[in-house]
Amino acid sequence: MRGGIMIKPEGELKVSFGYQCNSNRDSSCEDSDEYETLPELRRNSSFSCLSGAALSANATLANTNICNGLIGAEILPSWDSPNSFRRVPSSPTLSRLDILSSSLQSSMSNLSCSPSTPDSDSYLLKSMSPPSRSEGFLNAMEVQVAGGAAGEDRVQAVCSEENGWLFCAIYDGFNGRDAADFLAGTLYETIVFYFKLLDWESSQESIKASSGLDLDGSLPYIEDDSNTINEERFLSQIYTDRDSSVDNVSKNASCAKPKISTDSFRHGVLDSLQRALSQSENDFLYMVEQEMEDRPDLVSVGSCVLVVLLHGKDLYTLNLGDSRAVLATYGDGDFMNGSERLKAIQLTDSHTVDDEGERMRVLCDHPDDPMTIVAGRVKGKLKVTRAFGVGYLKKKKLNDALMGILQVRNLMSPPYVSTQPSLNVHRISKSDCFVVVGSDGLFDFFTNDEAVKLVHSYILSNPSGDPAKFLLEQLVVRAANCAGFSMEELMNIPAGRRRKYHDDVTVIVIILGTNQRTTKASTCV
Repeated sequence: MRGGIMIKPEGELKVSFGYQCNSNRDSSCEDSDEYETLPELRRNSSFSCLSGAALSANATLANTNICNGLIGAEILPSWDSPNSFRRVPSSPTLSRLDILSSSLQSSMSNLSCSPSTPDSDSYLLKSMSPPSRSEGFLNAMEVQVAGGAAGEDRVQAVCSEENGWLFCAIYDGFNGRDAADFLAGTLYETIVFYFKLLDWESSQESIKASSGLDLDGSLPYIEDDSNTINEERFLSQIYTDRDSSVDNVSKNASCAKPKISTDSFRHGVLDSLQRALSQSENDFLYMVEQEMEDRPDLVSVGSCVLVVLLHGKDLYTLNLGDSRAVLATYGDGDFMNGSERLKAIQLTDSHTVDDEGERMRVLCDHPDDPMTIVAGRVKGKLKVTRAFGVGYLKKKKLNDALMGILQVRNLMSPPYVSTQPSLNVHRISKSDCFVVVGSDGLFDFFTNDEAVKLVHSYILSNPSGDPAKFLLEQLVVRAANCAGFSMEELMNIPAGRRRKYHDDVTVIVIILGTNQRTTKASTCV
């Protein structure tokens, strides 16, 4: 961002990136090293710009030893591009999950957390030949990626302006960063795999449909054209590097394929996201079991998860924990008539013991345990009720790996922390302006309404600026005031000690609609 508050030495922003859709770009814009110039692309996306920024408060190790160091040494460095988006070129090299799987070939089909049965996703990952994991759309043309780490937070953004989709994820780690690192290194590719699997399953349905029968032998249900969507079109946009055998099946069956209802297709997308998260959880806990003798601390490591997938006008969200996606929207007929009319709508659920619904769910799941929630925490340990990892609250075997006061007493009926995500899809309308995606550290200082108003006022006065970075700077000002420090004094406190005054914070702002800003969002730190 040019101008404004600059956070320096100890408090330097660890992640800051920006990207703007390129079609109809003002020809007067100057090219520079700060911005990557892309070829003109056809315009079919529902976002025009996004920016991201993150600030660390926790002191953590630089790399993880999970999976024999593969994630820290080989996978994560290729994700880290903290100051800009970069193109991922077409490449015959193996995907990250191929690297990961090569070290687990003898064990992936026998996950101790998920028995290898013909009905299990673990079995599918190991036994199904179409599709393979090496066909992820990271090898597609014009895919842009950015990401990085701030303390125990991880952030990722992947977009294809040409095909009109955007993937964003924030992994808010706790008790260490290993779980967030694992998610950053594998979840995106796992989601890609399950979308490919959805496509493959659709192809199998097409074969049945071509004979006039559904998979169960009944006649297929065909929706009216006014409420239909062809899921092949969506998936083929994402997966351009398709396996020829699967591609041929799809082409041969396409002429006879009935259209799938819009709701059914969206359900398939949400189901794929959930299955990918479940698979990643199984893989992670399996690795924890293999390494807990040398690193017992891994059983307590966990992460909140927030995934946002924007395709066309559908905005999908998946979340575990207390990170949030907040939509800024006007009421009908109130487009851009003033910030006072802008509404903040939270698209995600907050999974904490402070939420009455979540609290009651946890208590009802453990009726015979009077110590389910102690001092406002699940088993006295964790405020969030749903999270990735934290195996010691899910399996007695993992809890037994801890010693002394670290171990949970009377683990009567695990699991106490759920991995069942909240899933949502929102249809974007002309009244929707932008989405603020943030870890809970942001909302420790700002309400949903305050965050939306700050971003909105900034965009109006700084159309080419970086709203995510601005929001973080305002957070630092507020945190310093609350602590009785100047901003400079607060930011000069070393990471680790500064956690007393604010959490790791990660923010992504997605500008919706097709209105083009004059330049790309700043990526200067």
